[in-house]
Amino acid sequence: MKPAVIVVDMLKDNLKESPRNPYLQEGRAIIPNLQRLLGEGRKRGFPIIFACDSFLEGDFIFKGRMKVHSLRGTKGSEVADELKPEPSDILLPKRRFSAFFKTDLDQTLRTLGVDTIVVTGMTTEVCVLTTALEGLSHDFSVILLEDCSASRNKEFREGCLRLYRDFALYPLLRIMTLDEFLKEIS
Repeated sequence: MKPAVIVVDMLKDNLKESPRNPYLQEGRAIIPNLQRLLGEGRKRGFPIIFACDSFLEGDFIFKGRMKVHSLRGTKGSEVADELKPEPSDILLPKRRFSAFFKTDLDQTLRTLGVDTIVVTGMTTEVCVLTTALEGLSHDFSVILLEDCSASRNKEFREGCLRLYRDFALYPLLRIMTLDEFLKEIS
């Protein structure tokens, strides 16, 4: 296995202190696990990719109920300070849910010799899941780390993961804990 770690949308806007931020508590709760994963991944030389929402003002996506956030060039579209990217990490701006959609992620992973993507971040049922499923569509094995992904609440996350725990494409898509993954790569 030659994995790359993809951290999806762990951005300042998504983790902003606000009583109306439904992602704050769950998003902050996974930061220690992500820090551990990033540290172990860097020690082993795994590519680390931060896939970051990077919307334009007036973007189509804001015509629904989604509030304006993570506008390109703003502090809110930057990776959360607790997960500060290192110079060797890759920052991948994205305009839609999947880190693959209209980006060069596929080509980047192939250039790096990656065969497995380890997907983490926010939100499990949207951006994390679409990145995972599109990874499968690009012929990468996928590991989704359940305790390194967050949703509005634990019930949303668990409901989504339950759908894929016994998925027909196992073992191409696996749901694991961080400890299970670290044990496997040891």
